Amino acid sequence: MTSPSTPAAVLALPMRPNDADAATVRDYLVALLAALWEESDNFSGKRPFGNSSWPYDLYETLGKAGLVEVIWDEDGYIRMFGPGQQQFADRLIADAIKHLGVST
Repeated sequence: MTSPSTPAAVLALPMRPNDADAATVRDYLVALLAALWEESDNFSGKRPFGNSSWPYDLYETLGKAGLVEVIWDEDGYIRMFGPGQQQFADRLIADAIKHLGVST
């Protein structure tokens, strides 16, 4: 059994509705890469799907899965991260991105 924080497990995490219409973290990252490719010079790293809070789609997924410690606001969004947890979340996503090209 794989640990819930392995890159493959992170890629398989389900996501709540998002601007990329992605069902999983894998789908989200593929949509992000596709947007980069399709928009090329016009790609907005700040607003790839129309809003600047897009990293929080991924952070919230990791938080809901219990992989990073977060404090939620009354609407179910991240109010703040536990100490060092945003950096840990970034590392989980970076590892998942690197894993996208690995055959399973």
